[in-house]
Parts: sequence; structure tokens; C-alpha cells
Amino acid sequence: MRKWLMVLWLGMLCASAAAKNEGDYLYRISLVQAAPGKLLELIESYKSPTAALSEGGDEAPLWMRHSQGDHWDLLILWPIGSYSDYYSAARSEHRRKTPPSPARQNELIAWQEDLFCYGPPLADVRKAFAGGAYFHVEMFQALPSSLENAYAHTLNQPENFIFTRDQGAAWDIVTIGVFRDLKHYAASADATPEAQQAAARAAGFESPAQIGPYLRRFIRTHHDTLAVAIK
Repeated sequence: MRKWLMVLWLGMLCASAAAKNEGDYLYRISLVQAAPGKLLELIESYKSPTAALSEGGDEAPLWMRHSQGDHWDLLILWPIGSYSDYYSAARSEHRRKTPPSPARQNELIAWQEDLFCYGPPLADVRKAFAGGAYFHVEMFQALPSSLENAYAHTLNQPENFIFTRDQGAAWDIVTIGVFRDLKHYAASADATPEAQQAAARAAGFESPAQIGPYLRRFIRTHHDTLAVAIK
């Protein structure tokens, strides 16, 4: 089933402006819900070991905090690169010795799921996150069309980063749109009806109103979340 989905996905991707926002760099996405009353403590527990992890060869994670939408509190994007490097004996042992201990962190977590996925080059994602503080996250089971990015590109809006599932949680595709703030996220509403119509046609749609119904043809489950940067 997943192979069939990916064949369709890649075929549609070739026709879009999204190709530069996907890739073969390996990430782990952790969706985490804090135990009641433990959110701030949980955030601090992730902040403290970052420098120590870097000393062991791991890349610092990128993350965000839920604002509205899905039920998770934190999305943590762990750069892995490749399984062989990340799970080497030396790096695995270094992570095991880096606080907090898994047992301690588990006390702060009510729910968590992890997705190993391939996405854009890490340098591109870090650059976008460095200039952004507001995020739109979409998670799909089944196939979202990449033509949505072509529409955003024509309207000079940020294009989504696309992460495709390798193993783990049930999501086939996760997309992350990075914006400066809420006003930037809503800026597409300022486009004139003529500009929106032109952008829709350039992306292969008859009109903006047809984008949503078309995408739903390929989606079984779809979650949207707005999130903010953690400083």
C-alpha cells in the first residue's frame, strides 16, 4: 500500500515547485504531550542536554510548541542523517549517558509517538527555522498533492518542507510551513482574487476553491496544527 502511495506521490511531485523542499536526509519527528502540569519542566529537560549531545556527534534538534490544532505539546525534529551514523556504538553510548535519563523524562511525558522520515537538506531547514517563529504543520495518512506548494510559490508564500515516512508512526507525509509570525502566515489572504485565480491555474487547478476538494481525494486522515517557536 505504502509503495503505491509513494509512486503516486513522486509522480505528482515531478510536476510541482516542491522538489527543492524534499530530500533524502533522515530525521526523527517526535510528537510529545507533557504530563499534566509538567510542560515547562519537559521543555527544560530537552534544552539542557543539547550541548552535551552535540559533543557526541549528534545535531541539535529543531522544535516548536503547539498553539492550536492537534493534541501534542511539542514537535521535535531530530536530525539523524543516516541510521548507520546515528546508531553507531559511540554515539548511542554517549546519548545513553547524557541526562536526563529516559526514566526521568518518561515521568514528564503523558504520550509520545515517533516518525522516522526523509526530508530536505538540514542546512535548508535550519535556515528557515532561524528566520521563522510561527509554523503550520500538516500530517497526512495517504497522499497529499505537492501541487499545493506550486500555488504558494506563485503567491510568493513560503513553501512547505516535505517529510516522507520511512518507519514509525502511521503518518505517510508531514509538511512544515515556516513563517515569521501570524501575520506572515495569513498574508495569502491579502492576494487579490485575480492573483489567487492565476496562482491556482499555474498550479494546475481551475480555481482556488478546487484545491481543497482535489487534495481530499488522496487523504484518509489529515491533522493541522499551528505552532510557535521555543526560545
